[in-house]
Amino acid sequence: MPPVEIIAHRGASFDAPENTLAAVELAWQQAADAVEIDCRLTEDGQIIVIHDRNTRRTSGESLRVDKQPFKKLRHLDVGLWKGPQFAGEPLPLLSEVIGSVPVGRRLFIEVKCGPEIISPLTELLCSGGPLDRFVVISYDRQVVGQIKEQLPLVSALLIGRCGIRASATGSTIAKLIEIARDCKLDGLDLDAACRIDAEVLDAINHAGLACYCWCVDEPSRAAQLIALGVKGITTNRPGLLREQLTEELMDPERD
Repeated sequence: MPPVEIIAHRGASFDAPENTLAAVELAWQQAADAVEIDCRLTEDGQIIVIHDRNTRRTSGESLRVDKQPFKKLRHLDVGLWKGPQFAGEPLPLLSEVIGSVPVGRRLFIEVKCGPEIISPLTELLCSGGPLDRFVVISYDRQVVGQIKEQLPLVSALLIGRCGIRASATGSTIAKLIEIARDCKLDGLDLDAACRIDAEVLDAINHAGLACYCWCVDEPSRAAQLIALGVKGITTNRPGLLREQLTEELMDPERD
C-alpha cells in the first residue's frame, strides 16, 4: 500500500455523478488507491449508495431513502444532472460497488444512517472478500465502534472537524482522540478545512491513531498535508491530484 492513499470522494465525482458505478469505475481508471462512498439503508433493508437522506438533489424526485423499497429507488436517474452522457445511471447497491474494487485497492464506506445498518453491513462485508480492504467511517461513534468490535480486521475511522471550539459536527482534537481510543478505532478522518498542523498530527500519532483528511482538490494543500504525515487524502479529482503532486511526495523509493 502506498505511504499516502489518494481516495476518490464519492468516486471521481468531479468528472462523473457522485456515488454511482460510473464515478467509481472512473476513479479506478484514474488510479485512485481507494474510493469513498456513502451508504444508507432502504425501507426493505438493502444497503444503497447515496449521500443524502432524500433523493431530490441528484434525481429531481423527492423520496426519502429509508421510506422506500430498493426497487423503487433503483428506477431513479441519478446521472442526468451531471451530463447527458450519464443519463440513466441508477443508484447502486453497496454490494455492486464492492464487486468493482480491484485487487490491492480499498473501499471507504461512510455510514450515513444509524445503528440499524450495523447487522446487514457486517454481514455484507464478511461475504465481500478480504476484510482488510474495507474502511468504515462515520461521525457516529456507536456505528464505527460496534463494527470495529465485530470485525477487527476492518479499519474504522471517526469523522470529525477539529478546532478550538466544538460545533454540531465537530470537536476539539483532544475529544476526537478520546472517542477514537475509547472505541478502539484505527484513526480519524478530518475535514481539511479545519486546523491540521504539526501539533494536531503529533497528538494523533502519539495516541497511536492514523490521520486521514477530506476533501482536498488543491495540490498545494495536499502537499502540505502529506508533509505533515497524513495517511490518506480524499479528493473529488484523484487523477488530476496524483498528476500534479510532486514525484518526491508520491514515490516511496525516492530519498
